[in-house]
Amino acid sequence: MHGPLFAAEIAPPKTKIKLGMDNFAVRAMGWKAPQLLDYAASLKLDALLISDLDAYDSLADSDLRDIGRKARDLGIDLFAGGWSICPTSKSFKNKWGTAEEHLALGIRVAHALGSPVFRCVLGSMEDRHTQGGIKARIADTVKVLKASATKAKDAGVKIAIENHAGDLHSWECAALIEEAGRDFVGCNLDSGNAAWTLEDPFDVLATLGPLTICSSLRDNMIWATPDGASVQWTACGEGLIDWKKYAARWAELCPTVPMMIETISGFAKNFAYQTDDFWQHYDKRPERLAAFEALAKRGHELSPFKSPDGTDKKLAEQDYQKGELERSIKYLREQIGLGVKA
Repeated sequence: MHGPLFAAEIAPPKTKIKLGMDNFAVRAMGWKAPQLLDYAASLKLDALLISDLDAYDSLADSDLRDIGRKARDLGIDLFAGGWSICPTSKSFKNKWGTAEEHLALGIRVAHALGSPVFRCVLGSMEDRHTQGGIKARIADTVKVLKASATKAKDAGVKIAIENHAGDLHSWECAALIEEAGRDFVGCNLDSGNAAWTLEDPFDVLATLGPLTICSSLRDNMIWATPDGASVQWTACGEGLIDWKKYAARWAELCPTVPMMIETISGFAKNFAYQTDDFWQHYDKRPERLAAFEALAKRGHELSPFKSPDGTDKKLAEQDYQKGELERSIKYLREQIGLGVKA
């Protein structure tokens, strides 16, 4: 864990990087878009990713334009997002129709809001175990993207594919984007999910940074276990990422993209990568694994979050989520020098 740091000891990135949040960081609040914008404004954030379509009371263009206008009046760059666009993913939901219909809706929503992107995902690590494996799911996702290319280009909206929940190694995400078309597809980079494919977040940034058009970031704590390693996501500055170096690299690779924080803390996930079965579903690259293992040697076990006895569990969860996000914002602004607003 990082020790105390003082602003005078840290040189800020050469390029002033905007600082924002992903609304999933405070999912327990159940806030809709107007409340999320007010909260982001109260934190003096530069950007907000609303990563689900359920956050809008109405998807009518006129109502979405009002939300976009409110964001602009608050000086907040608004980014739109949705869910899986892989029709064969275990994560896919037909709530918004077919994968193509979901993507078309997302493009329309983003355009009406004034968002430059529509963030979506392939699925999760469970898709690595499906028939044909992750390569087949990538092919299905690329097909949907290519079928939607004209809609996206006409609307001036780029599709941001996230490295999500262990579904894609960074090189697999990059290959998906390249195959679909970099002219309208980019990456929503997630530094927490980077560790769920047994990669060092810096390696993932090096691979996906040049393709990044949106973000959902948090810190990681990693420690060795008898059969592999465990990962627990943390508030920024409380894990293993050197955010001073990370922000400097971000400024080199994707300086115009806000660093938006999506804290999802309080639980650990174990990866039994020292068992033979594990590598039937993952692409083992020794140099990438070595960097991940080096992090695990530096890390230490964390306890999971538990609501204090005698407290309202919902309120405790809300307070916990806000605390994780707000500590991250404070750390990144005061210690690393992120954010445009004073």
